Amino acid sequence: MTDGHAHPHPYHLVDPSPWPIVGAASAFLAFGGAVLYMHSDRALVDAMVMIVGVVGILYMMVRWFMDISVEGEHGGYHTPVVQVGLRYGMALFIMSEVMFFVAFFWAYFNTAFFPTEQIGSVWPPNGMDVFDPWGIPFLNTIILLSSGGTVTVAHHGLRHGNRSQFILWLAITILLGLTFTAFQAYEYIHAPFSFTGGVYPTTFFMATGFHGFHVIVGSIFLSAMLLRGILGHFNPDQHFGFEAAAWYWHFVDVVWLFLFTCIYWWPTV
Repeated sequence: MTDGHAHPHPYHLVDPSPWPIVGAASAFLAFGGAVLYMHSDRALVDAMVMIVGVVGILYMMVRWFMDISVEGEHGGYHTPVVQVGLRYGMALFIMSEVMFFVAFFWAYFNTAFFPTEQIGSVWPPNGMDVFDPWGIPFLNTIILLSSGGTVTVAHHGLRHGNRSQFILWLAITILLGLTFTAFQAYEYIHAPFSFTGGVYPTTFFMATGFHGFHVIVGSIFLSAMLLRGILGHFNPDQHFGFEAAAWYWHFVDVVWLFLFTCIYWWPTV
C-alpha cells in the first residue's frame, strides 16, 4: 500500500465515476457529427458538433487517466491482486487490436493471392507503382525496432531504481516514435498513388494508416508515462502503467514487421 492507506481486502471496488457516460456521449457526438458533416449541407454546424465530441473524448481520457493514476499511486488501490486483473485486461485489449489488424491483412492477402481479372490477374495490379521497401520503409523499420530497444532500456532502469535512465531512454523512445510518424507523413505526401487509386492503394493506406495512428496513440501513451516519471510516480515494484504502455509499443513494433514484409517488400519480389 502507498501513503499508509490500508484496505480490508485486496480488491478495488471503484467509486462511481462520470467518465464512462461522458465518454459515451462524446463518442456519440463525434461520430454523429462526422456522419452529418459528410452527408449534410450544414457543414459548419455539423463540424462543430463533431469537434465538441472530439474535445469531450480527449477531456474524458485525460481526467479518467488522472483518476486512475491517483488511485494507483496515492490511493493504494492497485494491489497485487488488482494488478493481475489489469494485466489480463491489457493482454485482452492487445489481442483485440491483433484481430483488428488481422482483418486488414485478410483483405490484403485475399486480393493478393486471388487477383481478379479487373486488376489484370496479377499482384500488384498492372501499372501500379509501389514503394521501394529499402528507402523510407526500411529506415522506419530501423527506427521503430530501435525504439523497442530504448523502451526496454527505460524499463530496465525503472526496475533497478535508476530514474534518470528511465526518463532519458523513455524520452528517446518518444522521439523515435515522432520521427517514425514524420517519415510516414512524408511518404504519404509523396506516394505514387492515391487512396482511391484501386484495391492496392486502399489496402495499403488502410493498413499502414491505422498502424501510423497506433504509433501516435502509443507516443501519447508513453508521453503520459514520461510525465508521471518526471513527477516521481512509479517505483521498482509497482509501475504497471508504464508496463502497459511498453506492451502496447512492442505490439506496434511487431505489427510493423508484418506490414514491412507483406505490404512493402513482397510486392517488389
